[in-house]
Amino acid sequence: MSKFFKGIKYFLIGLILFLLFGIAIYIIDVNVNAPEVKSSELETIERKVAGVDHYTLGENWLKKNEFGTWEMYLEGSAYDRGIAFGKLTKELHKEKEAAFIAEIGNRVPNDGFLTFLKYVVGWINRDLDDYIPEEYLKEIYGASKYMSDSFDYVGPKYNRILNYHAAHDIGHALQNMNLVGCTAFASWDEQSDDSLLLIGRNFDFYFGQQFAKDKIIAYYNPDKGYKFMSVTWACFSGVVSGMNEHGLTVTLNSAKSTIPLKGKTPVSIIARDILQYASTIEEAYEIANKYESFVSESFLIGSRKDKKVGLIEKTKDQTGLMMPDTSRMIVTNHFQGEGLVNLPENIEYRNEGVSDYRFERVELLMDSLKLLNPQDMALILRDRSGLNGDVLGMGNEKAVNQLIAHHSIIFSPYELTAWVATAPYSLGEFVEYDLNSIFNDVKNDRSNIDADPFLFSKEYTDYEYFLKIKERIQVFLSTGKNGELTNKEIERFIDSNDESFLTYYYLGDYYRASGDLSKAIETFKLGLHKNVARESEKRHMEEALSECLAAIEK
Repeated sequence: MSKFFKGIKYFLIGLILFLLFGIAIYIIDVNVNAPEVKSSELETIERKVAGVDHYTLGENWLKKNEFGTWEMYLEGSAYDRGIAFGKLTKELHKEKEAAFIAEIGNRVPNDGFLTFLKYVVGWINRDLDDYIPEEYLKEIYGASKYMSDSFDYVGPKYNRILNYHAAHDIGHALQNMNLVGCTAFASWDEQSDDSLLLIGRNFDFYFGQQFAKDKIIAYYNPDKGYKFMSVTWACFSGVVSGMNEHGLTVTLNSAKSTIPLKGKTPVSIIARDILQYASTIEEAYEIANKYESFVSESFLIGSRKDKKVGLIEKTKDQTGLMMPDTSRMIVTNHFQGEGLVNLPENIEYRNEGVSDYRFERVELLMDSLKLLNPQDMALILRDRSGLNGDVLGMGNEKAVNQLIAHHSIIFSPYELTAWVATAPYSLGEFVEYDLNSIFNDVKNDRSNIDADPFLFSKEYTDYEYFLKIKERIQVFLSTGKNGELTNKEIERFIDSNDESFLTYYYLGDYYRASGDLSKAIETFKLGLHKNVARESEKRHMEEALSECLAAIEK
């Protein structure tokens, strides 16, 4: 055998050994070890059916209320809570995981890239368990034992559930996917009726219509720390919106981040630790400051003890606390504090034109309503209009209500009361939840806020159709599947939301991908005459239009 072929042979053997070694290192590095736990009596107890959509496990329970929202009570040690969470919600979690994985499939072009993405996320989050307190690891591990076997091809159950707790972070680190765009605001003293502290927020985390279903109002009675409520979903131990027994509230608002290269503590776990162990704004800040996060986030903290709110702003490198100098605070998706306001990524995001726009719209609404009560808070959360008479259409990111909210909530910390909107988005009836009625057995009648009349209008029915076709187009653009629209469908799609730039944005891309450049040109021109949300979306249409024109001229 010639020296050349021997050299090729040894090179290939070396390459194979290198690849095998790399795979072995990868598997070792991303392998997550389960926490050490003591056996739980709840592992041996069968879940009981107490009624229709009503389950119990010891003192823990899950039931669907008369408004169609799930409520859950968990107590005890971390592992006990996890076991109860997993057993009680196993069907809900299977549906949630199926929806999550299906939506990823809708957004990722092919199976090869999906596999690549899985390994990239696994590598980024390879040490995720090192950055999550042991208490929450035990709770998460307990829940993971009752996850469905159907998705084991994605990864081991415990690995999967840990990565799901970082999904919010990954989602808003990739903000060009427009997954997150929350709005929150608070008023107290002379800004509020009866001087009450009130906080409202839309949690605009959207990952498909199926993922938005079956939110859970969870009541935690842990063996350590404070009792609290949280608006969550099956087997998610993090917190994105919640209030504890001391009247301390936490809501998360994403901020522009650099792309993370290594996972640290998910912001929802930081918020969970604040809710379970803080009773004042200062205590909340101390907890947030001790963690390393891998994305930027704002934590709006309401406090009955402090009688106001504070804003914790956090990046991978800095944690700041901003205290208001008035009796109100508004938070959209940009940093406001002196230490972080001039960060390049913050300036870049503000230049997109959506965050400051929504901020100004909330400011205008609060000025016009004067003394705010819970009904006024709901009115603001449901607002779909633009500044100065701007016509936005439906689903525009400049609107307070973008019609994508996973949940919408109003807190009254003095009264330990919260109102959570029933589906869909912030449009359904805001149902009152009283922490005293759960934790102190004080019976109070619910005082709900009526559903938005928009929910029962033809315009909303049109929006549902718009959303269905928009998502079909998105799947087609990502995967090439399910793409052909009839002329009738296109006409109805345009009519369903004709004032929104999004209609022409997606339809223009559809025509372009289908090879109909003339119609793409016409559609992009129409879209550019609408109120476009982001500057990057405007640039996309302008560049696509130019490319289509150039292609036709050839």
